[in-house]
Amino acid sequence: MPIPKLPIVVLISGSGSNLQAIIDAAEENELPVEIRAVISNRPDAKGLQRASRAGLRTEVIDHTRFDNRAAFDAALAACIDVFEPRLVVLAGFMRLLTDELVDQHLGRMMNIHPSLLPAFKGLNTHARALAAFRAGEISEHGASVHFVTPELDGGPVIIQARVPIETDDTPETLATRVLQREHQIYPQAIRWFAEGRLRLQGNRVWLDEQPLDAPMTLDTVGNDD
Repeated sequence: MPIPKLPIVVLISGSGSNLQAIIDAAEENELPVEIRAVISNRPDAKGLQRASRAGLRTEVIDHTRFDNRAAFDAALAACIDVFEPRLVVLAGFMRLLTDELVDQHLGRMMNIHPSLLPAFKGLNTHARALAAFRAGEISEHGASVHFVTPELDGGPVIIQARVPIETDDTPETLATRVLQREHQIYPQAIRWFAEGRLRLQGNRVWLDEQPLDAPMTLDTVGNDD
């Protein structure tokens, strides 16, 4: 029997390339989701154009029109609730969320971050990774999909992809290679959730009824997964 489609809402702030990867996977029947809405905090986000081209509902909650983060999050939460998603997907959403909003969707909200968490939380991850590489501290960079918790980029990690750092890398070239891997691991994590195989229990990720001692990686994901 086909798996019922999981209703999701995607939050974006920028170009929406991870949104596009999700759209493509859904259209190719590789991802059993129904994207009920794409919400942006920036009216000029290019990802809104991607959503419109795919025939998706779009909404803008412009953060500059609110006096504080709590007021913005209240409006965002109300907008999300309209679409009754079972999963909220942060795909390049560049706003810190209040604990109240996160707690409302705890275990049902994911984010993708361009580093091998817990390394390089926050911004400018590629430049920081290059600096660490040149200091002889690391040889790899990458991306992580994690459940969202109130701690910034601190939620339990579901899956990661590793990218070797090259001596001639710039932040831009490294970002390009990492982004390619992001487009692989984000649909995979969402698919596991949609299939009922993935959940957050306490502060641990469970996959196929087993707690993960370490995040999954592209190398450990078999063809049948």
